[in-house]
Amino acid sequence: MLDVLRLSKRFPGVLAVDEVNLTLSQGEVLAVIGENGAGKSTLMKILAGVQTADSGDILIDGHSQTFESTREAMNHGIVLIHQELNLCDNLNIGQNIFLGREPKLAGIIDRREIHQRSEEYLNQVGLDVSPTTVVGTLTIGKQQMVEIAKALSVNARVLIMDEPTSSLSSNETEALFELIQQLREQGVSIIYISHRLSEVKRLANRVMVLRDGKNAGELEGDAITHDAMVRCMVGRDVSQFYSRQRHETGEVVFKAKQIRTQDWPQHELSFEIRAGEIVGLAGLVGAGRTEVLRSLFGITPLLGGKCQLDGQSIELNSPADAIQQGMCLVPEDRKQHGLITDFSIANNVGLPNLKLDQHGFGFSNFAKQRQSALKMQDLLGIKTPSIRQLVKFLSGGNQQKVVIGKWLAQQPRILLLDEPTRGIDIGAKEQIYKLMEQLAKESMAILFASSEMEEILGLADRVIVMHEGKITGELAHHQLSEQAVMQLATGNLIAVNQKTES
Repeated sequence: MLDVLRLSKRFPGVLAVDEVNLTLSQGEVLAVIGENGAGKSTLMKILAGVQTADSGDILIDGHSQTFESTREAMNHGIVLIHQELNLCDNLNIGQNIFLGREPKLAGIIDRREIHQRSEEYLNQVGLDVSPTTVVGTLTIGKQQMVEIAKALSVNARVLIMDEPTSSLSSNETEALFELIQQLREQGVSIIYISHRLSEVKRLANRVMVLRDGKNAGELEGDAITHDAMVRCMVGRDVSQFYSRQRHETGEVVFKAKQIRTQDWPQHELSFEIRAGEIVGLAGLVGAGRTEVLRSLFGITPLLGGKCQLDGQSIELNSPADAIQQGMCLVPEDRKQHGLITDFSIANNVGLPNLKLDQHGFGFSNFAKQRQSALKMQDLLGIKTPSIRQLVKFLSGGNQQKVVIGKWLAQQPRILLLDEPTRGIDIGAKEQIYKLMEQLAKESMAILFASSEMEEILGLADRVIVMHEGKITGELAHHQLSEQAVMQLATGNLIAVNQKTES
């Protein structure tokens, strides 16, 4: 149904897509995988009409097509669902589904028809919600279903899903997988982009691998295995992906005593972090992990309790307080909370030190800013033609490195990481894991939240598990197992205690 032939796209200093070929049949789930910067997003944007190719052909049913806009791509049945959903939170579901395509009666928007037709599409995706519901009141998972319903409303033949489960709970993910199966049976073709290889193995009929903007391989059927996908993506085996060399930790650096967050004021939380220790913060979606990290960084000040640094009480009423005490936070959403994407790498790295790195009369010290950015580029291996490159043109993995570099330039004592590898490829993940281990060896205290069980089990010296805003238990490294973490994450304390005692 869809053929892509020798497609190429160049940006200043980067050949993003280099003569890529792709085929897609009706009712097929094709997974497109590769490291960040491999060309996946650029290729999908070309197919969806967001960008135009420099050369090559796109054939639909054997006929060559050129898309100058997303509307033209939609008219041919190709719809891209972005990782950051494109919905208007202040409008209701029906208004979102037909935005810009409102049916009219005598020149006036026909709200009754919008309601009726929206109900049909919502039923098709299995979302039992009224079309008059305001989108901003829905969970991310339900908003994703609205996006799919919107795509079906334009008779989508090809649905491109970019990291669709990155913000979903396990139940929402299962619902999405069931919907994908239904769509496949209805003859809708799906291009599925994900860094979660277990999902790819479960869903895909075929896997296409990109590396450095080129076709790097293709897998089908039983050949779709974790190891085979990794080899194709990075060109080597990653056999010791989560391996760590354990070392002795130091004295207690930070201690939280009966702290209460604004999101879960009824629960008191107490824990400590030692110098050189990597502490994992585990739990299901909504357990309160992000809320703890944001409170420690002063974004949402604590309602009660005490925090101590080296045995001395400290106040954390604002990010400025936290930074002054040597605490830094790498947030979950790097684009919204971690970066100014229209700024250069050097500008972003220099942001926390704007007041310190100044000449007289308040002028920025660009030489010092440049020196700091070059140091972080070398330390973190940021792939870029220049530190003057705008951050929005970097891959997700390199953007994440810029966020981390911005804070490492501060030489913090305590590094808070919220989903540090969310939405980045397997090679970039490995680099961040090695960096965390190196920082721990240099006596930095690290507290990180992750939804990936492999990260929690492989990286943490100790794990704090949360359930519905409270700490349900702590597990030392020798106690760690997927079962033990999940028992605590679901609030089952008795089974874990029995297992630990045995």
